[in-house]
Parts: sequence; C-alpha cells; structure tokens
Amino acid sequence: MTVSRDAVFPAGRQALYERNRYSPAVRSNGFLFVSGQVGSRDDGSPEPELEAQIRRAFDNLNSVLEAGGCTFDDVVDVTVFLVDPQSTLDTVWKVLPDYWGDAPHPTLTGVGVTWLYGFHFEIKVVARLPESGNAPA
Repeated sequence: MTVSRDAVFPAGRQALYERNRYSPAVRSNGFLFVSGQVGSRDDGSPEPELEAQIRRAFDNLNSVLEAGGCTFDDVVDVTVFLVDPQSTLDTVWKVLPDYWGDAPHPTLTGVGVTWLYGFHFEIKVVARLPESGNAPA
C-alpha cells in the first residue's frame, strides 16, 4: 500500500529536508502538522548565538506555515524543546511575543532535552488550515 502525503515545503529549503528525509509539514484533515523547526541557516548549520537561533527557528517556522497557507494565528498547539531550559527559557520568553500572535494563545508544552543536534531550541506546531479557501487543498 502506497501512502500519499500532502507535504508542504517552503521555498529554498527543500534540498535540506530531502537530505534529512522528512517533510517540513503535512496537510491532513483540516490541519497542518509542522515538523520541529530549529534555528538553522539555509545550509543546515546552527545560528551560533541563542537569541538569533530562536528567532531563526521562528522565521523558519513562519516560512513553513506560510507555504501551508497559514500564519501563527492559525496555530492551535505548540511543543518546544529546550536544551538546558533553566538558562534558555528567559531568552525564549523575550523572543516569543514578536512571533506569537494575539490571545487566545495556542496550547503549549515545553520539554527539556539533553541534545538537539547542535541546537538549543526547537519548535513544533499544529495549525488549523484557514476555512477561507486560501490554503491549497
């Protein structure tokens, strides 16, 4: 049985996702399921400074959301992964309002981890596809 997925790729980063063998997002049943986004540059290397890395992760997330026909306002569920949350959380909270959108805010789960392949922050979301028909089917 062949599985068909409605994969979403932001412009300019498809080779990176293909090399790593995953889709940045998949549309299914009225939702956009977005893979974890990190603060990677176009070549896949980490942004070295923490705040810049978090901002880049949100920028990468927003590119995937946009490619899927969504904005952060459509996000209903967020999971963040933090290496050393005690030292990184203040920076996350500093950056978050610039990207988060208006209340009511999405649900949020934060997970402390020991390793993220050289990154310190990763964000994964589920967004509701807009009903206006702007999102491709």
